[in-house]
Amino acid sequence: MDVKIENSWKNVLADEFEKDYFVNLTKFVKQEYRQKKVYPHPKNIFQAFDLCPFDNVEVVILGQDPYHGPNQAHGLAFSVRSGIQNPPSLVNIFKEIAGDLGVSAKNTGDLSSWAEQGVLLLNATLTVVASQAGSHQHKGWEEFTDQVIQKLSDNKEYLVFLLWGAYAQSKAILIDPNRHLILEAPHPSPLSAHRGFFGSHHFSQTNDYLIKHGKEPINWTK
Repeated sequence: MDVKIENSWKNVLADEFEKDYFVNLTKFVKQEYRQKKVYPHPKNIFQAFDLCPFDNVEVVILGQDPYHGPNQAHGLAFSVRSGIQNPPSLVNIFKEIAGDLGVSAKNTGDLSSWAEQGVLLLNATLTVVASQAGSHQHKGWEEFTDQVIQKLSDNKEYLVFLLWGAYAQSKAILIDPNRHLILEAPHPSPLSAHRGFFGSHHFSQTNDYLIKHGKEPINWTK
């Protein structure tokens, strides 16, 4: 199957694209786009991969579902395009960056610059029906993105995985803790951020680890 995804990822994931679950997922998603309002735009489904090739990945931030409101989702977990009001979880992410690093937060919710620095902003489910959170869960996306995590863990070294909330933390079983750094905290949602996301210092810890292993730190305010 010819999947329109960045070439390095196409090579790494080639076997997945031929499996029955992915063939069925593709049929389901195409039908959904024909019949319903689905986010993100089809050309942005694999935006996280397109902006962050496999060899460039240094950090993985795992979300669950794309935003399901108008003009929000554009293929990067937690990110919204410039000019769109920052959702509450992203507001809290920026608050933690400011508190952790002692810097002013980004002035745009578009996290493309993080992706271009090597941060894979990966949602476990890559599509969603408008106004229906979780509507494309359990259709095959999770099997696909689990393989993404597994292949990163198995084929790279010294990555940082930021797992916020119980759902993201459930993916830790896919990651080799002897090869990578796993940082866990409550989700940045206003419902849980005050239970330990604030003050987790994940952004400074990430950069300390990258520097320790001879890598460039992430400019979180860019």
